[in-house]
Amino acid sequence: MSASAILVSVAILGALGLTFAGLIALTHRKFKVWEDPRIDAVADMLPNANCGACGEAGCRAFAEGVVEGRIKPAGCTVMGADEVVQLAEFLGVEAGEANKRVARLLCAGGSNVAVQQADYHGLETCKAAAAVAGGGKGCRWGCLGLSDCEVSCDFDAIHMNRYGLPVVDPEKCTACGDCVEACPKDLFVLMPIEQKLIVQCKSHLEGDEIEELCRVACTACGRCAADAAPGLIEMRDGLAVVDYERNELADPVAIARCPTGAIVWVEGAQRFDAAPTQAPEKAVA
Repeated sequence: MSASAILVSVAILGALGLTFAGLIALTHRKFKVWEDPRIDAVADMLPNANCGACGEAGCRAFAEGVVEGRIKPAGCTVMGADEVVQLAEFLGVEAGEANKRVARLLCAGGSNVAVQQADYHGLETCKAAAAVAGGGKGCRWGCLGLSDCEVSCDFDAIHMNRYGLPVVDPEKCTACGDCVEACPKDLFVLMPIEQKLIVQCKSHLEGDEIEELCRVACTACGRCAADAAPGLIEMRDGLAVVDYERNELADPVAIARCPTGAIVWVEGAQRFDAAPTQAPEKAVA
């Protein structure tokens, strides 16, 4: 190929490059989406836990919502009160009030009160144990106590107690939902902290049948439903169910006649230490 042909090729390629560069620049100018620079600043002020407890996909999405005014700074449950105020002052908005939610465990059947029907030997996770005949616990709805929830919590808000039950620290809990996903028995639920009336049982057996397996199980006696405000509690499939849409009607009187303590009135952290100290006899296969 001659030198002139090479020069022509280079010139053509150069002209094409300049043309496309110009088109890209024009397109960028025409279709560029302006982004508020405060979003980056707010994102840097957030904990970047990306836990999703605020209801957004992550901290970046939360920052966008706060800058747009859709979300109050207090919606981030991971930040401390001083950090929330600092963020609000930066944007010149009200901090707002977060509706504090915490993870609650719907089981009180620890090793001190619940029958272990079979010994499980295998991978020490609840998920693995649940895949093998339900995990060996007499109550097939009960907590298996192998700490999947504790391991999943990035905020050190869950610790196993001496009875093999996970206890949630409401001060550290951000309601991220990781424990909800980790539990193969679906025993965790996220609820506003002001909801104090909790049924710590998910069994659908009734009467003596379930009490032989767990001393703190709901026996479906119906006393809580009878004592509570009308419509607050109903018996459904052998279990007391609280209507939290009527939470303003909740009162400790509902737990007074529960024969097993399956329904409790919780102030802050759930407690399991008051349960009976002697477990039922191990079931014979």
